[in-house]
Amino acid sequence: MIVGAGISGIGAGRYLTTQLPGKTFAILEARAASGGTWDLFRYPGIRSDSDLHTFGYEFKPWRDEESIASAPRILRYVRETATENGLDAHIRYHHKVLGAAWSSDEARWILDVERTDTGTRTRLTAGWLFCAGGYYRYDAGHTPHFEGRERFAGPIVHPQQWPEDLDYAGKRVVVIGSGATAVTLVPAMAAGAAHVTMLQRTPTYVMPVPKKDPIANALRRWLGDERGYRAARRKNIAQQRAVWRFCQKHPRLARRIIRRINVKQLPPGFPVDEHFNPPYGPWDQRLCAVPDGDLFRAIRRGTASVVTDRIATFTERGVLLESGRELAADIIVTATGLQVQALGGLRLTVDGAPVHLPDTVAYKGMMLSGVPNLAFAIGYTNSSWTLKVGLLCEHFCRLLAYMDAHGHDVCRPSLGDTPMPTRPFLDFAAGYIQRAVDQLPRQGDRMPWLTSMDYHSDVKLLRDGRVDDPALHFSEAPVKVTA
Repeated sequence: MIVGAGISGIGAGRYLTTQLPGKTFAILEARAASGGTWDLFRYPGIRSDSDLHTFGYEFKPWRDEESIASAPRILRYVRETATENGLDAHIRYHHKVLGAAWSSDEARWILDVERTDTGTRTRLTAGWLFCAGGYYRYDAGHTPHFEGRERFAGPIVHPQQWPEDLDYAGKRVVVIGSGATAVTLVPAMAAGAAHVTMLQRTPTYVMPVPKKDPIANALRRWLGDERGYRAARRKNIAQQRAVWRFCQKHPRLARRIIRRINVKQLPPGFPVDEHFNPPYGPWDQRLCAVPDGDLFRAIRRGTASVVTDRIATFTERGVLLESGRELAADIIVTATGLQVQALGGLRLTVDGAPVHLPDTVAYKGMMLSGVPNLAFAIGYTNSSWTLKVGLLCEHFCRLLAYMDAHGHDVCRPSLGDTPMPTRPFLDFAAGYIQRAVDQLPRQGDRMPWLTSMDYHSDVKLLRDGRVDDPALHFSEAPVKVTA
């Protein structure tokens, strides 16, 4: 059973369909539509912050000229993938999985499912559970407490719950935040608003990237869709890795280079060090990409501005800052991040005992110690999400094939008796991760318990490495169930 019909769930379904055509499976989706993130978010300008040659599936070329793509383009691509691979019939909409109970006697997962369209409950069973719902809550984003919020006379909007009828034409807008969502919203809204102010507590590294990749488009023209896509994908994987490694190895030089680029993009005399000079090193948090420098262009035009300060209180007219300055606003947008939630908030039990995720250790970044027949898809934090998810899906299918070939029904990762130091599963400094780090699984200090964030290492481990690892305990079901 696959939980989630977003980019990861559709990808998992395609790998199962092509690599294990004899397997039966369903994709359970709580919402009324597929696409996950790319259907959920509707705020102005919503787009990827990774290029689609690496964010796209390895098996399906990205044919659009725009490499940094808008949500409608990505959504069309994901849904095309589902249709082309016969996955639409596998998706069960309005099926929200509330909990999953493993029974060793039956060697099955028993899923507690709510029908979100009728409110009724049902139970489904599966031999394996593949959690592909990402790592954040779909029903609510993160909004910190703001003093005086109730005093503000205008609308206060979180991007995750964007109203379709919000009219910001000719309005003054304050966008609170400095991450990927904020730097997307500001130039998109500045095209129609009277003025948009990005209010940030701490600066973020922001880099202009071309919306269209001229080399990738040329490769596609010269080599055709399939070969051109593969070549562009290899180029961009190498490029992402080189940039990340350079920033890790030479953070001071990387900071200077980013600053120099920012200076060229911004108006003369702009206080770059106040608004675009973070206190942390490049790639300690994710760099924000702005296609064709649209954020900088809006600042140069005077339709957008950046303020770095702390909020004292909301007022009737806008936001009062700790410096004493008041930002006038007709609309306030709280682009303050996600709420991280492991496994879609599933309540797991194994033979009646609740699974406490912080007590588990991730095996190869895709399974949990002590939890049988469960896999999950979490992508990279320092590169394109789908790069890792594709490798995880491949390895998952190889594992199932190995079990079938050897007559195994159950696979359980085990830490053994030797103590091992652990650290957070997502070792990343971003605020949305740090707020939830104590609710997530852990990772170890060695393979296969180390969660890799390097694509080439994962190719060796997940694509080329063996699946019959000593840390995996295989067994047969006490009673064979045919389903």
